Amino acid sequence: MKEKMQALRESSLKAIVDCSSAELLEDLRVKYLGKKGELTAILRQMGALSAEERPVMGQLANQLRADIEQAVAARRAELAAGALEAKLEKETLDVTMPGVKKRLGHKHPMYNVLDQIKDIFIGMGFEIEDGPEVELADYNFTKLNIDESHPSRDWTDTFYFTPDSRILLRTQTSPMQIHAMERRKPPIRILAPGRVYRKDEVDATHSPMFHQIEGLVVDKGVTMSDLKATLNLVVEKIYGKGTVTRFRPHHFPFTEPSCELDIQCHKCGGKGCPTCKGEGWIEVLGAGMVHPKVLSGCGIDPDVYSGWAFGMGLERLALGEYKITDMRLIFENDVRFLEQF
Repeated sequence: MKEKMQALRESSLKAIVDCSSAELLEDLRVKYLGKKGELTAILRQMGALSAEERPVMGQLANQLRADIEQAVAARRAELAAGALEAKLEKETLDVTMPGVKKRLGHKHPMYNVLDQIKDIFIGMGFEIEDGPEVELADYNFTKLNIDESHPSRDWTDTFYFTPDSRILLRTQTSPMQIHAMERRKPPIRILAPGRVYRKDEVDATHSPMFHQIEGLVVDKGVTMSDLKATLNLVVEKIYGKGTVTRFRPHHFPFTEPSCELDIQCHKCGGKGCPTCKGEGWIEVLGAGMVHPKVLSGCGIDPDVYSGWAFGMGLERLALGEYKITDMRLIFENDVRFLEQF
């Protein structure tokens, strides 16, 4: 047995010293000292020894175990130190080398205009509202006094999800008027920007997906003159003093009276060009006094309160702000175009 332990000592210590990785070292430790290891196998033969030999062999076995454990610990430390040194060498940083410059992006020009508009309206006491893009027809049409026969409710104009035309991609931000009036009590002053969807053909000023900004004011004594003064102020703050606007009579089911606001074409100065389709004006928004039916449908007494609302196209505002001639450039994400702003 003594010879077996001596042979195990020599073979184990050599194998441990020559071990090249922590994983292999752990395998060697289990091989020699584990429950089914070689040292354990030798100790199982102790029963065949005499009473005088057992203490001597036991002492030699304990010493061998200690020597193997010490060798394993020493080699583990060496391997760890070597791994750390290799890692440090691999990750060495030369602080004298020039750094790699990180290119920083910037806001999209359209969102620069949106932030500007938000700041203007927040400064006038408005609150920003957000709402769902997937909407119920009741909110997108019915509660806005848009009856079943209205052309905007046709499948050729609107993206519906269900055969019964009950769920759709909202065609306007006007449903936010209803959500706001159902949740709040007058006085109400909200601004609700968001994406809207219509089956429009793509051209210089139209897209099947675009952004609107809805505004709503409900209070006592609100008049059409308040609406016109507010919108003229907003346009001047965006485009500068002296910006030429015009209000045209129009019809919207959810406002009465209704109007549309145009700004003089920034490209041709009113002479007519492809951007304004030869008209000299670019339609920016529709607006009007909130229809009494819409107010009463939301539980607001139209004999006590009145209100005005508008919906403006964010892309068209961006076209005017940055003198962009084609809306499609905004959505193409061409870095060469975006880097100009």
